[in-house]
Formats: sequence, C-alpha cells, structure tokens
Amino acid sequence: MSPRAAALLMAALLGGAALPAAHAAAADGDAAYDTLAREIFAQLIGIDTTDQHGNVTTAAEAMARRFLDAGFAPADVRVLGANDHKKNLVVRLRGTGAHKPVLLMGHLDVVDARREDWSTDPFKFVEKDGFFYGRGASDMKDGDAIMVATLMRMKKEGYRPSRDLILILTADEEGGCCNGVSWLLKNHRQMVDAEFALNHDGNSIMSAHGVPQVFELGATEKVYADYRLVLTDRGGHSSLPRPDNAIYELARDLLRISRFQFPFELNNVTRAYYERMAQIETGERAANMRAILTDPPDPLAIARLSRDPIDHSTTRTTCVATRLSGGHANNALPQRAEAVVNCRILPGHSPEAVRQQLFSVAADPKLSVDYIADDGTLSDQAPEHKGAAPP
Repeated sequence: MSPRAAALLMAALLGGAALPAAHAAAADGDAAYDTLAREIFAQLIGIDTTDQHGNVTTAAEAMARRFLDAGFAPADVRVLGANDHKKNLVVRLRGTGAHKPVLLMGHLDVVDARREDWSTDPFKFVEKDGFFYGRGASDMKDGDAIMVATLMRMKKEGYRPSRDLILILTADEEGGCCNGVSWLLKNHRQMVDAEFALNHDGNSIMSAHGVPQVFELGATEKVYADYRLVLTDRGGHSSLPRPDNAIYELARDLLRISRFQFPFELNNVTRAYYERMAQIETGERAANMRAILTDPPDPLAIARLSRDPIDHSTTRTTCVATRLSGGHANNALPQRAEAVVNCRILPGHSPEAVRQQLFSVAADPKLSVDYIADDGTLSDQAPEHKGAAPP
C-alpha cells in the first residue's frame, strides 16, 4: 500500500472529511512520497534492531530526526525507554481535538538473523525480481516506513484530523526484556492514551490482479508463550549406547507434541471472518468454509481446510519446537537435553493450561516443562491470564 493509500485509509477511519484538495491532483506528490517511504524503508532495514546484537534506539532516533526535520515540534517527538538500546519513539500529529486520539502502532525490533542463513545480507536493503529483501522487510519495517511517510506528508500538507494521531514505534515486540508497549502504558500512559489503537503489523489489503478484495483487521490476538522442556539421564560412555538416552527420549516427546492437534475453535471474530470469506472464495475452499460454520462443524471440512497453515493456526492453539540442544561431549551419552517450544494460544485459554497440556501430551514423567517469561526467567507455573475475549 502506498503512503497515499494509507493516508486516505487513515482519513476515512479517523473521521476526516477528506485530505486537502491538493491530493486530487497530486500524482507527482504521490510519487515523491512513495520514494520517501522506500528511502525510509531502506534506512530501517539497514539498522540492526535485533535483540542480541542490535540497537532499537538507533532506529528510533533516526526516525525522530526525520520528524523534526519535517517540522514536528520537539515536544511532539519523544524517544524514551527503560534500556539505552531499546528506546521507543512517540510522535503526535496534532488534530482539532474534537475526538479522543487514535494510536498507530508498529515495532522496530526484528528477529535475529545469521548472515550464513541468508542469500543476501539481512541488514542490507535489496530489491530484485520484484521483491524486497532484508530482515524486517515484511515484519514490520515496511509498515513502519508507510506510517512515518504518511504522517510526514499529512504534516507538510496541513492536514488536521478531528483527533490527534499518535504514532509509537517500539522495542521488543519480537521478545526481550523491555516490551515497549507495556513500558509506555506503565510509565507514560498519558502520552499514548487513545480511544482506540490500530496496529499495522498484519497483511492488511489482499488484492487479485491489482484489485483490492479484502481489508483485514485483527480484532483480537493469540497469547504468546515459550516453554523450556528438559530431560535428564544418567549418561554413560558412547561405546555402550542405550535407546533411552536424554536426546532420544526428548526427541520422542517432541514428536508426540508435534502430532498433537489442539481442538478446533471458532469465536465471534473468526466465525464472522469465514462467513465473509466464504462469499469471496470459490469451489472447494468456499464449500469447506461454509461447512465448518455448521453446528456441529463438518470434521472432514475442518481437516481439508486445516491443510492450509493459516487456516490451521486461525482455528487452533499451536505449539512448535523452535530450539534444541543436548549432550556435553562427543564420546559420552547425553546427561541432559532441552528444547524450547513456542505456542500461540487462542483467546480464552491460559499459558498455564497449555503448559499442563504439553506435559500431558508428552506423557513422560521424567520431562519437566517450565514457562519462560519475557525477561528469560523460568517458572514451573505459567500465568493463568487468558487472551482478551473477541469483541
């Protein structure tokens, strides 16, 4: 989506009658702001904002300088946070004040990336064969660039919405010590207080042959949870192998978890989503969508639809092993093996209930399953809070 399209969308959502008349004949301006958005996108890709080696503050300060250069008042451009390497950017575009502000959200941090795993440098912006390459290209420095360029354009063209627009670009959405949204809410609520929030971190518009078909809005979200699975054994010499060593046993436990499927569920939001999508899709896919909406849902339709990873994860809690380690010497049987299992939990279920489910599915009394908090601390009890109920 171009900055102009994003601006028009925002104007419609925020109650503005229209953007200034200059937009009607602003083909050159559109091109200029498309170029600006691409320039910002490239700049953000070039800044390493990973948790282990990067610096989110560098990216936040770079965007702050752009806003100040675009004429935003210093009081409306703030860089702040609990950690020198993980500061957040808060920008306010002043409106008329007729309505409460709206909060626009994006995160600047990205998942760690090793150069040897990439065909290009992950922190160098590359465009080839019609695609952009770089860590964060779709999650979510593209959205960050669109929002930055859009607010800069609104400022330059004198657009004054019926409410303040607050943009926050934050740290640690991808995991770490200092989640920016939580920190801002706890320490500077007045800066980010709004009637509602729009998070750009999603697919947004789906098109067919360049014609928009669907605009996706996420009305609730799964709960994120990490678990550490550990299995210990007495060890021994590798010349006397046993089929019950720690690595083999943990591998069997992980296979049981991988084969387990959490129950199929629909809530207010996902049911409405499939009702609408069934009117757009065709053939077997549309028929499957209609069949899962019946009471009871058709199990064969559920199975067919679940072959698509997106549909599968939309209708279930999912858990997958993401890290594995074990052993202490090349010539010794492992005395310890451990894995990290990452889960995305449907609203209405707690991390503790899922921890208990993992232990039950593994069916191994020697296995321990601990919850990993955001700051890395371990606990044999996970939070009992459940995801926000869908509106």
